[in-house]
Amino acid sequence: MAVETLPPPVEITEEKIKEAFEKNWNVIVWNDPVNLMSYVVFVFMKVLAFTKEKAAKHMLEVHCLGRSIVATEGREKAELYYQQIQAHGLLVTIEQT
Repeated sequence: MAVETLPPPVEITEEKIKEAFEKNWNVIVWNDPVNLMSYVVFVFMKVLAFTKEKAAKHMLEVHCLGRSIVATEGREKAELYYQQIQAHGLLVTIEQT
């Protein structure tokens, strides 16, 4: 009969806690041929709480440059933004910085 052993406990250090909360995930919105520019501004204002001016600036980056980094957050918040933006039909990815 084989004896099962538990994996060693994970040591929680200050470094690991700091790493979990570091704002090192970029939320990137990509250009697409489907959504109107006014709709993209609306989504940025609704999801990211941008002012109309800031939302328009990022929308123009998406339109002219093909993409815009709309947020840099911890992983959990970046994933939340990703899900919310994607739910509105925009092309979005996250990447670690």
